[in-house]
Amino acid sequence: MALWGNNDNRSVQSGGTVSLNYSTRVVTGTGTTFGTAGYVGEGDVIHFGYRDATGAGSTYYGAAVVVSVASTVSLTIDSTANIATGMGNTVFTANQCPKSFVLNSAYSQNTGVGGTADKFVYGIGKTGSEAVAGTQFETGVGWVGITTYNDAGGNFRVKKEVLVAMSGIATGSRPAFPDQK
Repeated sequence: MALWGNNDNRSVQSGGTVSLNYSTRVVTGTGTTFGTAGYVGEGDVIHFGYRDATGAGSTYYGAAVVVSVASTVSLTIDSTANIATGMGNTVFTANQCPKSFVLNSAYSQNTGVGGTADKFVYGIGKTGSEAVAGTQFETGVGWVGITTYNDAGGNFRVKKEVLVAMSGIATGSRPAFPDQK
Protein backbone atom coordinates (compact mmCIF):
# COMPACT_ATOMS: atom_id res chain seq x y z
CA MET A 1 0.00 0.00 0.00
CA ALA A 2 1.57 3.30 -1.12
CA LEU A 3 1.76 6.28 1.24
CA TRP A 4 0.03 8.49 -1.35
CA GLY A 5 -1.22 8.39 -4.90
CA ASN A 6 -2.00 10.89 -7.64
CA ASN A 7 -5.79 10.88 -7.56
CA ASP A 8 -7.80 13.51 -5.70
CA ASN A 9 -11.11 12.28 -7.07
CA ARG A 10 -11.67 8.56 -6.69
CA SER A 11 -15.00 7.64 -8.24
CA VAL A 12 -17.97 7.09 -5.95
CA GLN A 13 -21.41 5.91 -7.00
CA SER A 14 -23.88 8.75 -7.40
CA GLY A 15 -26.30 8.57 -4.49
CA GLY A 16 -24.10 6.13 -2.57
CA THR A 17 -23.97 6.52 1.20
CA VAL A 18 -22.02 4.92 4.02
CA SER A 19 -22.47 4.20 7.71
CA LEU A 20 -19.80 3.30 10.26
CA ASN A 21 -19.70 0.83 13.12
CA TYR A 22 -17.31 2.70 15.44
CA SER A 23 -16.36 -0.37 17.51
CA THR A 24 -15.48 -2.68 14.57
CA ARG A 25 -14.34 0.10 12.15
CA VAL A 26 -16.49 -1.52 9.44
CA VAL A 27 -17.99 0.84 6.88
CA THR A 28 -21.18 -0.38 5.23
CA GLY A 29 -22.22 1.16 1.94
CA THR A 30 -25.54 1.50 0.17
CA GLY A 31 -25.27 1.88 -3.60
CA THR A 32 -21.46 1.61 -3.45
CA THR A 33 -18.81 -0.16 -5.53
CA PHE A 34 -15.91 -0.55 -3.09
CA GLY A 35 -12.96 -2.44 -4.52
CA THR A 36 -14.00 -1.98 -8.15
CA ALA A 37 -11.24 -0.55 -10.39
CA GLY A 38 -11.25 3.26 -10.19
CA TYR A 39 -13.46 3.33 -7.08
CA VAL A 40 -12.69 3.33 -3.35
CA GLY A 41 -10.14 0.64 -2.54
CA GLU A 42 -7.49 -0.48 -0.10
CA GLY A 43 -5.03 2.29 0.72
CA ASP A 44 -7.38 5.12 -0.28
CA VAL A 45 -8.51 7.77 2.19
CA ILE A 46 -12.28 7.88 2.67
CA HIS A 47 -13.88 11.15 3.78
CA PHE A 48 -17.20 10.97 5.61
CA GLY A 49 -19.51 13.83 4.58
CA TYR A 50 -18.73 16.75 2.27
CA ARG A 51 -16.23 19.18 3.75
CA ASP A 52 -17.03 22.05 1.40
CA ALA A 53 -20.83 21.75 1.22
CA THR A 54 -23.48 23.84 2.90
CA GLY A 55 -27.08 23.01 3.77
CA ALA A 56 -28.58 19.57 4.17
CA GLY A 57 -26.04 16.75 4.36
CA SER A 58 -23.11 19.13 4.76
CA THR A 59 -21.66 17.79 8.01
CA TYR A 60 -18.07 16.65 7.68
CA TYR A 61 -17.24 13.83 10.11
CA GLY A 62 -13.58 13.17 9.27
CA ALA A 63 -11.42 10.77 7.29
CA ALA A 64 -9.69 7.41 7.60
CA VAL A 65 -7.46 5.09 5.60
CA VAL A 66 -9.13 2.03 4.02
CA VAL A 67 -7.22 -1.06 5.19
CA SER A 68 -9.32 -3.76 3.52
CA VAL A 69 -12.30 -4.21 1.23
CA ALA A 70 -14.58 -7.20 1.91
CA SER A 71 -17.11 -6.53 -0.85
CA THR A 72 -18.63 -3.76 -2.94
CA VAL A 73 -20.65 -2.71 0.13
CA SER A 74 -18.22 -3.36 3.02
CA LEU A 75 -14.75 -2.13 3.95
CA THR A 76 -12.66 -1.64 7.08
CA ILE A 77 -10.83 1.55 8.08
CA ASP A 78 -7.67 1.91 10.16
CA SER A 79 -9.02 4.09 12.96
CA THR A 80 -12.00 6.12 14.13
CA ALA A 81 -9.79 8.49 16.17
CA ASN A 82 -10.54 11.63 14.13
CA ILE A 83 -14.07 10.78 13.03
CA ALA A 84 -16.83 12.67 14.83
CA THR A 85 -19.51 10.54 16.43
CA GLY A 86 -23.16 10.58 15.42
CA MET A 87 -22.68 9.69 11.78
CA GLY A 88 -25.60 7.83 10.24
CA ASN A 89 -25.91 7.19 6.51
CA THR A 90 -23.89 9.95 4.94
CA VAL A 91 -22.33 10.89 1.63
CA PHE A 92 -18.61 10.27 1.12
CA THR A 93 -15.65 10.99 -1.11
CA ALA A 94 -12.27 9.32 -1.44
CA ASN A 95 -8.79 10.19 -2.64
CA GLN A 96 -5.18 9.10 -2.51
CA CYS A 97 -3.81 11.94 -0.38
CA PRO A 98 -0.89 11.30 1.99
CA LYS A 99 -2.05 8.85 4.68
CA SER A 100 -0.14 10.73 7.39
CA PHE A 101 -2.55 13.67 7.40
CA VAL A 102 -5.45 11.58 8.73
CA LEU A 103 -4.17 11.47 12.32
CA ASN A 104 -2.13 14.67 12.15
CA SER A 105 -3.90 17.52 13.92
CA ALA A 106 -1.84 20.01 11.87
CA TYR A 107 -3.88 18.97 8.82
CA SER A 108 -6.93 17.26 10.25
CA GLN A 109 -9.86 17.94 8.00
CA ASN A 110 -12.19 17.50 10.96
CA THR A 111 -12.42 21.11 12.16
CA GLY A 112 -13.03 19.88 15.73
CA VAL A 113 -9.40 18.70 15.86
CA GLY A 114 -6.44 21.03 16.21
CA GLY A 115 -8.04 24.41 16.95
CA THR A 116 -10.20 26.87 15.04
CA ALA A 117 -8.07 27.48 11.95
CA ASP A 118 -9.43 25.95 8.75
CA LYS A 119 -7.08 23.20 7.53
CA PHE A 120 -7.22 21.00 4.47
CA VAL A 121 -4.99 18.86 2.26
CA TYR A 122 -5.59 19.47 -1.45
CA GLY A 123 -4.40 17.67 -4.54
CA ILE A 124 -3.24 20.57 -6.72
CA GLY A 125 -2.72 20.00 -10.45
CA LYS A 126 -1.12 22.33 -12.97
CA THR A 127 -4.43 23.99 -13.89
CA GLY A 128 -5.29 24.67 -10.23
CA SER A 129 -1.86 26.08 -9.55
CA GLU A 130 -2.05 28.37 -12.57
CA ALA A 131 -5.55 29.55 -11.59
CA VAL A 132 -4.36 30.90 -8.24
CA ALA A 133 -1.03 32.38 -9.42
CA GLY A 134 -0.55 35.85 -7.99
CA THR A 135 -3.07 35.31 -5.17
CA GLN A 136 -2.39 34.47 -1.54
CA PHE A 137 -3.32 30.86 -2.40
CA GLU A 138 -0.46 30.57 -4.93
CA THR A 139 1.30 27.22 -4.59
CA GLY A 140 3.10 24.51 -6.50
CA VAL A 141 1.59 21.24 -7.69
CA GLY A 142 1.25 18.12 -5.57
CA TRP A 143 -0.41 17.38 -2.22
CA VAL A 144 -0.55 20.72 -0.40
CA GLY A 145 -1.63 21.44 3.17
CA ILE A 146 -3.49 24.76 3.38
CA THR A 147 -4.33 26.55 6.65
CA THR A 148 -6.43 29.71 6.62
CA TYR A 149 -7.05 31.89 9.64
CA ASN A 150 -7.50 35.47 10.82
CA ASP A 151 -4.53 36.86 12.74
CA ALA A 152 -4.75 39.00 15.90
CA GLY A 153 -5.31 42.09 13.75
CA GLY A 154 -8.21 40.46 11.87
CA ASN A 155 -6.20 39.99 8.67
CA PHE A 156 -6.94 36.91 6.57
CA ARG A 157 -3.87 34.68 6.34
CA VAL A 158 -3.04 31.61 4.24
CA LYS A 159 -0.26 29.17 5.18
CA LYS A 160 0.77 26.57 2.60
CA GLU A 161 3.00 23.53 2.89
CA VAL A 162 3.76 21.27 -0.06
CA LEU A 163 3.61 17.82 1.53
CA VAL A 164 4.38 15.89 -1.67
CA ALA A 165 5.61 17.74 -4.76
CA MET A 166 4.48 15.88 -7.88
CA SER A 167 2.96 16.40 -11.27
CA GLY A 168 0.12 14.45 -12.81
CA ILE A 169 -2.42 14.73 -9.98
CA ALA A 170 -5.97 14.07 -11.22
CA THR A 171 -8.26 16.57 -9.52
CA GLY A 172 -11.86 17.66 -9.77
CA SER A 173 -13.34 16.31 -6.58
CA ARG A 174 -14.60 18.00 -3.48
CA PRO A 175 -13.47 20.48 -2.38
CA ALA A 176 -12.43 22.68 -5.27
CA PHE A 177 -9.23 24.57 -4.48
CA PRO A 178 -9.06 27.24 -3.00
CA ASP A 179 -12.75 27.42 -2.03
CA GLN A 180 -12.50 26.49 1.62
CA LYS A 181 -15.43 26.19 3.98
